[in-house]
Amino acid sequence: MGLQVLVVDDSSTMRKFVKKAVTASGLNVSQFFEAANGEEALKQLEENWIDIIFTDINMPVMDGITFIREAKKDPIYREVPIVVVTTEGAKEKVEEIRSLGVDAFIKKPFRPEDVRNVLLDIEGAEFELEELPGAEGGDF
Repeated sequence: MGLQVLVVDDSSTMRKFVKKAVTASGLNVSQFFEAANGEEALKQLEENWIDIIFTDINMPVMDGITFIREAKKDPIYREVPIVVVTTEGAKEKVEEIRSLGVDAFIKKPFRPEDVRNVLLDIEGAEFELEELPGAEGGDF
């Protein structure tokens, strides 16, 4: 059975790119859920079982940092892997994001191989990744 994946980004185009990259990475996904901000993402967590979260940081209503803090308060979602996908590159901000206990950080633009490598590197997570013949792709 595939995983339930939550993609959080205020850009619908970027959510589409993240979903495409995750699929191209070989991750066995049964269903994607989407949210345009942290508030919507928390609602998705209340309504659905989520196995892994991909989130942006800079979003309206509730930013990614606040969302991550709130999600980590819930004992059910405290251990769910969180991958931050963002353009944020300021050293102080990156350190703050990492201090929240996120599992991985992907800088935009990215390639499907970047997503696959992150999934393989997440400690303690057992993701089944399909073998990908020639999984090259463009940047997202």
